Amino acid sequence: MTPPRFRPTWVEVDLDAIRHNVGALKPTGSQLMAVVKADGYGHGAVEVARAAIEAGAAWLGAALVEEGVVLRLAGLEAPILVLSELPPGSEAVALAHGLTATVSSEAGLARLAASARGPIGVHVKVDTGMHRIGVWPPEDATLFCQRVVAAGLVVEGLWTHFAKSEDDEVTTKDQLDRFLRALEAIRAAGHEPRWVHASNSGAVLRHPEADLDLVRPGISLYGLEPEPGVGTDRGLRPALVWRSTVALARRLPTGERLSYGHRYELQRDSWVATVPVGYADGYPRSLSNRADVVIGGHRCRVVGSVTMDQVIVDCGDLEVAAGDEVVLLGRQGEEEVTAWELARHLDTVAYEIVTRIGPRVPREYVG
Repeated sequence: MTPPRFRPTWVEVDLDAIRHNVGALKPTGSQLMAVVKADGYGHGAVEVARAAIEAGAAWLGAALVEEGVVLRLAGLEAPILVLSELPPGSEAVALAHGLTATVSSEAGLARLAASARGPIGVHVKVDTGMHRIGVWPPEDATLFCQRVVAAGLVVEGLWTHFAKSEDDEVTTKDQLDRFLRALEAIRAAGHEPRWVHASNSGAVLRHPEADLDLVRPGISLYGLEPEPGVGTDRGLRPALVWRSTVALARRLPTGERLSYGHRYELQRDSWVATVPVGYADGYPRSLSNRADVVIGGHRCRVVGSVTMDQVIVDCGDLEVAAGDEVVLLGRQGEEEVTAWELARHLDTVAYEIVTRIGPRVPREYVG
């Protein structure tokens, strides 16, 4: 049973934007994996996955076995790749739900082979310089593929991940060259993976030579750039708007101090609005006295300390009233607060801004 909703704070996700972005990102001659980990980067994994498949995505990507199971229980039948090795004890559950495993270590391979009933397909991860997970050095990937086959499994895929594809052509080319040399050696040894893939969002947008059989856009699927200015020529459409409304508005005189700690003092008589959203919803406390919201088509500063459930906004001479719409992230009229704008205030990335929007904030879907 869905609990009732009373607090007017929500995220609106445009599924037509997701479909549009799939079409804008899918290369001619390659298939597309829609990466929907972290609950679809905060947008809602199930709904985004359905829209992406409708628009032509052939695969789905998840970070966790649990994420893949959620997609299966929702009725999604597309192939799902778990992008990291299966944690010990999860192998039987992953296989029971038809998830495709990534393998890159002897221990992970042994556990998976022990749980497999028959020659299931796996994707071998090759570390070409990211150094998180993967077979290292890349030259050892041929021997590892031989061990996969000896264990009774099938090398269905081979993949790697770029560390700096959004801003470093030299490093990306070096990683791709390492990967293609490893692929050549694996093929020479008699293995022919059906799915060879390397491209994350930055590579999809900047390095078409890395498209191969399959591309794996994540952040760009949601209409956000992997780095400011990267992909603006693709016409990507941000899919998410974070909205709330003014709960209380009043005119306060010069010199009044606001919120916990009284860290903000009004420099003039101002309209001040209370908005029911806070750091418990994923709106960072460190945006205090830094970030803008949009009310009535105008930018207004979030002032005083962001609290757990509410923020205070200095609206100056803009007369506001309870019930007025507030956009915390996204566009209202001619003004827009972007994820990268908020990220710059925090010395972080847009990925973190959208994925930290918490489960207390309902998602509503349009399109």
